[in-house]
Amino acid sequence: MREIFHRTFPAPDYDLEATLSSGQAFRWTRQSPGWTGVIGNRWVRLSSENAVIKAETLEIPGDWGWLIDYLQLEVDLGAIVRSFPNHPAMHAAVSHARGLRLLRQDPWECLASFILSSTKQIVQIQQIIALLTQRYGVPLAVPEGCPPINSFPTPERVAALTEPELRECKMGFRAPYLLATARRITTDFDLAQVGKAELPAARAMLVSLPGVGRKIADCVLLFAFGFQKAFPIDVWLLKALRQLFFPRRRVPMPRLHRLVETHFGPHAGFAQQYLFHYVRTHPDALPNPRARTAKPLSRHPKP
Repeated sequence: MREIFHRTFPAPDYDLEATLSSGQAFRWTRQSPGWTGVIGNRWVRLSSENAVIKAETLEIPGDWGWLIDYLQLEVDLGAIVRSFPNHPAMHAAVSHARGLRLLRQDPWECLASFILSSTKQIVQIQQIIALLTQRYGVPLAVPEGCPPINSFPTPERVAALTEPELRECKMGFRAPYLLATARRITTDFDLAQVGKAELPAARAMLVSLPGVGRKIADCVLLFAFGFQKAFPIDVWLLKALRQLFFPRRRVPMPRLHRLVETHFGPHAGFAQQYLFHYVRTHPDALPNPRARTAKPLSRHPKP
């Protein structure tokens, strides 16, 4: 029987469920009393109770720094939340899932996952990634009685596949984009350099990859590289921003990008994740622009 290594971490103000289910990462499965998933090449089980996160893994964990970094356990959430704009929707979003955190993911897995996310719902993205990892990942050690699980396939492994093989994973039109991007990364694109650039240059680097537009680029910048001002705008956020701040007006995307760049502060990406999770789980919470005008966004955070 394989030895399971355990570790507990103080985690005040940490909503593990909201964090793992809020559309940042797609390989976590709810298995009471916790969650199972993969971080790098490790099977991991996480659970949370009484402001403590319990972690279990089979591989010798070393100093556990890899998990602390992935979960961003050392982040001062209070300071981040205080930087958010003073707006009723922002307050409601924080109250709904106080403790929601950003994860710090592997850049390649994050990039590939969001290429596969285009026009798909979370459950569909999870299904595509499950098929991709089952067919082309490397089997990982799991505890007795747990279902088998594989690592995320490397860019080299994906680059060696064919488009029809990828389409068999039900990724449709996304298959050629994933294949072309994997081949770029294994030839003439150094993904590590993205994290060393300033935000505009880093975004431009990612947008040069096949199948990567601004929204996908901002997801990767935020969830893999930690660019806190990256603010992905998907259909949920597009609707929310227009209804909350520009009721009864048709506002183009460049205007929305200027809004988030100038008004959401140094942790705009964190604020985005709170809003995204809130409007996705409470689609009727947004104001009706025909009923009333939304309160303007204040430039100053609430004390």
